[in-house]
Amino acid sequence: MDYSMRCNYFWVTRLLVLLFVLSLPLRSLAFFDDDKRQFISVPIGFYNVENLFDTINDPAIRDGDWTPEGSNRWNTERYFEKLDNLAKVIELLGQDMNPDGVAVLGLAEVENMTVLQDLATQERIRDRNYQPVHETGPDGRGMDVAFFYNPTYFEYVSHKAYPTVIEGRPDFRTRDQLLLTGNLLGERMHFIVAHWPSRVGGEARSRPLRIGKADIARHIIDSIQEAEPGAKVFMMGDFNDNPTDISIRKHLRSRGTKENIADNELYNPYESFFRRGIGTNAWRDAWSLFDQILVTPSLLNGDYSTFTYLRAEVFNRPFLRQPSGRFQGYPFRTFGGGVYLGGYSDHFPVYVVLIREYKGE
Repeated sequence: MDYSMRCNYFWVTRLLVLLFVLSLPLRSLAFFDDDKRQFISVPIGFYNVENLFDTINDPAIRDGDWTPEGSNRWNTERYFEKLDNLAKVIELLGQDMNPDGVAVLGLAEVENMTVLQDLATQERIRDRNYQPVHETGPDGRGMDVAFFYNPTYFEYVSHKAYPTVIEGRPDFRTRDQLLLTGNLLGERMHFIVAHWPSRVGGEARSRPLRIGKADIARHIIDSIQEAEPGAKVFMMGDFNDNPTDISIRKHLRSRGTKENIADNELYNPYESFFRRGIGTNAWRDAWSLFDQILVTPSLLNGDYSTFTYLRAEVFNRPFLRQPSGRFQGYPFRTFGGGVYLGGYSDHFPVYVVLIREYKGE
């Protein structure tokens, strides 16, 4: 690809380099002695889009409430308002670092391929030509995880859905974890998107289900790293657990710091957000940070000849917050208390930024 012919890359030049340098240890400053170096910036995101259903009753799942005759009075007008709202968020997500926004986006709570195609063709993001990746899972409500990828940046290679098997619970049905593999501007990458079981029935009672999902995810990552030493892997999703919970810290083997991180661990930049009281969803006047993106140490090597992790964000712009009332400041959701609000989602999206030196490829 002739990158010099494309104007939609965001060249990270002296200002960003200076800001980045100020956040680094002094020993790293020498890397930026030459201020003529340029960098490519690519955001990677995740968004729980809150019940993205079409309006058609599917007898194979429990989606009756999401029809014109159902309790939510889910009609064409509301459906397309929801799509436009989500497209507005996706359009802006990561745009501060690249005008094309996120190159790869994990999604949760999507019903089927139809809603993904309808979302991808919304006017706000149509020009990005997002390609959906989806597999129908066993969730009784029909809620699946999925991916969008921008083919300008990402070359698809394969994907695979991993079902959930919980010891002692052969009848348990929940969302698959979806692995996407491909090349991000020529570099092989692996992305896992998940939506772990909720805390219905209580956090302690439901904890083993999320631990089971974490063990499956860890097995996927270990298998990739065994087959490809130094593989670059992203683990993203709505985990229904916070960064300091046992499923994330112990079973995914995550750490909130980069120093002395082992090859078989994951770096979780959202642990520091959580410790500062920043969340992505709220319930009963308490914030949680269930939405996270974790990366393997191979993305922390500081060698900017390949893609390297730069920073993470919680995308909580004012328009995404409930503007007034008892839940002012909470995520501005589509429904609240059974009432149609016309918002976006009950979760804020998240994204991480990768950079790589531009060498005139």
